[in-house]
Amino acid sequence: MGLNIPALNKNEVTEVVEVNESVFGQSYNETLIHQLVVRYMAGSRAGTKGQKTRSDVSGGGSKPWRQKGTGRARSGTTRSPVWRTGGVAFAARPRSYDQKLNKKMFRVGIKSILSELLRQNRIVVSNDILLASSKTKDLFNKLKDLDAKRILIIVDTVNVNLALASRNLPYVEVIEALNLNPVLLVSADKVIATPGALNMLEERLA
Repeated sequence: MGLNIPALNKNEVTEVVEVNESVFGQSYNETLIHQLVVRYMAGSRAGTKGQKTRSDVSGGGSKPWRQKGTGRARSGTTRSPVWRTGGVAFAARPRSYDQKLNKKMFRVGIKSILSELLRQNRIVVSNDILLASSKTKDLFNKLKDLDAKRILIIVDTVNVNLALASRNLPYVEVIEALNLNPVLLVSADKVIATPGALNMLEERLA
């Protein structure tokens, strides 16, 4: 048994497209979706901050002065953190913010988001979204009837005209089905997918 997604094809009589219920009929799992979004955003962090400890700073091989008899505090190196030219105490090191998430959990989370988008009538399928030209005006005219502040367009393969036309529309994002991520899905008010992209999602997630 399948579910139906509304179609925006102007040149065809078909008003709905049937999709796999195993992909678009999942229950809403808020906890898993939250974990999915947090994991993706954490993995996007650079984590490249780095400072030098006393062992990383060059120099400081000889003892500045003798241990006793000078009246000054004893010191073994000029690269100690208490010296101006010394290293940093508890220095920051490059690190990874990646969080582990099983592939099965990722698939279930994406299916849960897609299913919720369908229940809220926020996902449609369209053949007409692929443009014959790279003019932003043409894409704007196709999307102006949609009441949405953020629009996500999912395609099966890279469409150069669509990519160029969407660059000057800050509320429009174009992505391939294989590169789909939970953050874009959750933040989109309206999702437009090509039939080829839907087939790829069903094959990947079923």
